[in-house]
Amino acid sequence: MSDFTTRPEIRGTFGVATSTHWIASAVGMGILERGGNAFDAAVATALTLQVVEPHLNGPAGDMPAIFHSAKTGRTEVLCAQGPAPAAATIEHYRAEGLSLIPGSGLLATVVPGAFDGWMLMLRDHGIMEISDVMRPAIDYARDGHPVLPRVANTIQGLAGFFAEHWPSSAEVWTPGGAVPEPHALFRNPDLAATYDRLASSDGDTREARIDEARRQWREGFVAEAIFDYLADAEVLDVSDAKHRAVLAPADMADWRATYEETLTLEYHGWTVHKTQAWSQGPVLLQALAILRGVDLGAMDPNGAEFVHTVIEAVKLAYADRETYYGDPDHSNIPMDELLSEDYAAARRALIGTQASTEQRPGRIPGFEAQADAYLDRATRDFGVGRVAAQEPTMSHLTEKRGDTVHLDIIDRWGNMVASTPSGGWLQSNPVIPGLGFPLNSRAQMFWLDEGLPTSLAPGRRPRTTLTPSLAEKDGRRLVFGTPGGDQQDQWQLIWFLRFVHHGLGLQEGMDQPLFHSMHFQGSFFPREVRPGEMMIEPAVGEAVIDELRARGHIVTVAEPWTVGRLTAALREADGTLRAAATPRLMQAYAVGR
Repeated sequence: MSDFTTRPEIRGTFGVATSTHWIASAVGMGILERGGNAFDAAVATALTLQVVEPHLNGPAGDMPAIFHSAKTGRTEVLCAQGPAPAAATIEHYRAEGLSLIPGSGLLATVVPGAFDGWMLMLRDHGIMEISDVMRPAIDYARDGHPVLPRVANTIQGLAGFFAEHWPSSAEVWTPGGAVPEPHALFRNPDLAATYDRLASSDGDTREARIDEARRQWREGFVAEAIFDYLADAEVLDVSDAKHRAVLAPADMADWRATYEETLTLEYHGWTVHKTQAWSQGPVLLQALAILRGVDLGAMDPNGAEFVHTVIEAVKLAYADRETYYGDPDHSNIPMDELLSEDYAAARRALIGTQASTEQRPGRIPGFEAQADAYLDRATRDFGVGRVAAQEPTMSHLTEKRGDTVHLDIIDRWGNMVASTPSGGWLQSNPVIPGLGFPLNSRAQMFWLDEGLPTSLAPGRRPRTTLTPSLAEKDGRRLVFGTPGGDQQDQWQLIWFLRFVHHGLGLQEGMDQPLFHSMHFQGSFFPREVRPGEMMIEPAVGEAVIDELRARGHIVTVAEPWTVGRLTAALREADGTLRAAATPRLMQAYAVGR
């Protein structure tokens, strides 16, 4: 291993902010400099990311966060994943002639969650005024920001479709009929006006002003604009048919973001915190449990044995994700069994010297039907032609170019936030006229089969891929994550294993070559399965790639520096802060002092 890094690891004591866009990271740090805490900074960073990376996330998307409060001493999850609307039944979607929920359009929309989640965090844990925290996002939307080339490319690829089928999107993303040039100033005055109006909400106290903004979102002028549009909207989606929405005013009015306990696993002295099974987060814990009995420290972290072992563990963990995970408020999830040492040992024993091309979910007594159902789905022909996955964070590795967001922030008091906001991207749905943003498409993660933890059902949360992480050991606390759909917990796993077992620094670990499996069923339309397939960056060397192929892996070699977009921040026991961001795609940055 080399201690060469593409950029310095940020170190300091005052605060650090790292995200997938340099402007958002600078905004977060600016909030810390003005006396705000990590929660204020996280909200400002996230709202700015909605402006500068609209091809991935937006106000009507979704957001999980894992955070630690220095005041309470607690580590918790904030769940801002909206559920399926009350009218979202399997019968309705089947009657529309669908076997899969489309990856775009109004039938793919669940209750918008992100904005309420950020406001809940700001109200309960922040210390700044809503107007001050929202101001950077408002200013960038009104005055303009240098548009990323990948945003411009995404808009260019969809400009004709917008003009013909989604005219409200054409007005926002191609103003005057022109596609924005890369790096040119791009403005979204409607979004600026929406956020300015929310930031100006009345109330006698700071908390009351935030709560009024939340009310305006769910049943005031924002909701009114959404449902005025949906009253007669019929939208063409990826199914090549037009559909009407099932989202109704009561769905938004009755929903609130919530707090939950984290799910944890002990790994080589580290307590790793993840979300519950409404997210894929537990899959990282399952993979760690499987690998806990393997001497990874004796392996070359870029060698074929390490790559093979991790890939095979990932296949087993993700097969269980597809079989058992779902909203625990609606289904019985056998998580205690899935994370038990006996179960992990049995799964570990399945890892051989050769790559498996089988789908191998564990068979837990009483849940055998779910394992059988996954095996059936993984081989089913849904009658959908090959299309790019309807999740843009992976599009730079497939057929379209795109990008995504994650943020990690720590302040001088020890508050810290990791969050992976997503959804509501410009590809997902038409812009709501007058608001400047579209609805989400997260319902595509449900199945139209009965009896599954992930079956479409009113009020049920989709089993999302969004999965931030927090880990702690001996007074050290680490927040980290990455965008990337099904790959999020794979890239985080690899980085964390190298950090724990090989002593790599935050930045050093991010600069190492990454890889991932495509073996299991994808979470996004068209729900593709690629048995035995994996992708790896060429920096591991031809000898490693050749050995992986000799072991039976179907290896796709990615373009250099294209796999994974990790960020991380660490607080040492003595209060020293560290942060890092991936060099891939040349836009993520860590800042701090």
